[in-house]
Amino acid sequence: MPKLVIIGAGSGFGGRLSLDTLSRDALRNTEICLCDLNEKRLSQVYAYVKNTIEHYNLPAVVRASTDRCELLPGADFVVTSIAVGGGAYYGDPFNFEVRIPRKYGVDQSVADSMSVGATFRFLRTGPVQLQILRDVERLAPNAVHLNHTNPMSMLSNLHATQTSLKTVGLCHGIISTNAVGCNFLGIDPEQARYTVAGINHLAWFLEWTHEGRDVYAMLKEKLSHPDDPDVKKFLVDESVRAEVLKQFGYFPTESNRHDSEYMPYFRRTRALRDQYSLPERTLTDTFAGTRDWMSDGAGDKKHGEIVRSHEYTTGIMEAVVTDVPFRFNGNVLNRGFITNLPQNLCVEVPCIADAHGIHGTYVGALPTQLAALNAVQMYIQDLAVQAVVNRDREAAFHAVALDPNVAAVCSLPEIRRMFDELWEAEAPHLVWFDKNHSGPVPETCAP
Repeated sequence: MPKLVIIGAGSGFGGRLSLDTLSRDALRNTEICLCDLNEKRLSQVYAYVKNTIEHYNLPAVVRASTDRCELLPGADFVVTSIAVGGGAYYGDPFNFEVRIPRKYGVDQSVADSMSVGATFRFLRTGPVQLQILRDVERLAPNAVHLNHTNPMSMLSNLHATQTSLKTVGLCHGIISTNAVGCNFLGIDPEQARYTVAGINHLAWFLEWTHEGRDVYAMLKEKLSHPDDPDVKKFLVDESVRAEVLKQFGYFPTESNRHDSEYMPYFRRTRALRDQYSLPERTLTDTFAGTRDWMSDGAGDKKHGEIVRSHEYTTGIMEAVVTDVPFRFNGNVLNRGFITNLPQNLCVEVPCIADAHGIHGTYVGALPTQLAALNAVQMYIQDLAVQAVVNRDREAAFHAVALDPNVAAVCSLPEIRRMFDELWEAEAPHLVWFDKNHSGPVPETCAP
C-alpha cells in the first residue's frame, strides 16, 4: 500500500490531490495522510476524502493529524503545500508584501514567485520547509518529495541543495498556458505537443505544434487580424504575454498578471498598467475563496467526484510505483539541462519519473534574449537561498535590490528603506535570521 502524506492539506491541494490519487488504479489502495495546523480545515478535508472513499467503496484509507511526525514514518510520497505566518493571499504578512512596496511605487499583482513580495514570502517560508524536510529525512528518508508551495524556484533550489531527498517542484502553469493558446485558436489542448523550458512562471514554449501544424504560425496569423473580436479580447486578457511574444518571439508561462511582475516593462507607472489592463491588487484580511470539500454542517456527507485534475503529482506517484515512465515539466537543479543558464540553480525542464525517481532532460541553449530574462531572476533566487542558508539579511537585501520591477522605480536608498520597513513588519516571522536564535522556528518533531 503506497503511503502519501500531504502537509498543508487544508490548502486547495489537500482534497484535489486526494481525488487524483483515488483516480489512478495503481494508487487506489493508498494510505492518504492529511496534515494541517488548521484543525477546522483539516477535519473538513478529512471528512471529504473519507466520504469519497466510502462512496466509491475504494480500498484506500485516510488519516489526519496536526502532528506531521505522527504521519511521516514510512511515507513513500510527501507533498508540501503550506502558508507560513498567515493566509497565502490574504491578511498579514501577505498584505505587508504588497502594501509596503506599493508605498515606494512598486506595484505587484501576485507577489508569490518573483518579486520583492516573493522574496519575503521565501524568507518566512524557507526555514519552515527546511525543518519539515529534516523530519522527512529522518522519518521517511526514501520518500519522494513533491512541492506545491511558492515561491517555487527558490524553494526547489533550497530543497535540492540542502536536503538528501528525491525532490521536485510542481506547477500547472505550463498546462494552463497551453490551454490559453489552444483555446484562443479553437483547437484541442490535449492534442498539442510542446517543449517548454526556462524557470518556473517564466518558462518558454520553444516548440509548439498541434497535429503537425506550428502553433506559433497559427497564433501570429490570427493576431494579424486586430479587428477580430476574439483577438481584441485576447489582447486585453493576455496583453503582457502578447507583447512578450511580439517583442521577444516566444510565449511565456505562467499568466498575464504573474509575468507583468517579472520584467521592468509593464508595471512601473499607472499609465503602463492601464495600457496593459493590469488592475491594482485588492487586499483583504479574510479568505474569500471556497474549497469543494468545505461544508457547513458536521453531518454533511459531501463527497468528491473522481475526476482527475491536470496536476502532475499523482502521475509521478504512479510512475514511481509501477516503473512505467511519466513525462512532465518539473523544477530541478540545472545539471547541464539548459546550457546557457547558470548551473546548479533551479530550472523548469521536461522530466521523467520512474521507479528510480525524478530525471531532468537535456534541452540545450535557450534563445539568448530568453536566457537573459531568466538568468537575472535565477541570480536573485540564488541570493535569497543564500540568505536563508547563511542567515544573511544583507543577501536578502541584494535579492530585493536586483529585482527588475523594483529597480525600475526605486533608487538604492529607497530600496533600503522599503526593505527595512518590510523586515520590521515581518520580524515575528524572520526569527531564523537572528544570530542568537538557536531554532527551531515553529514546531519540529522531537528526535
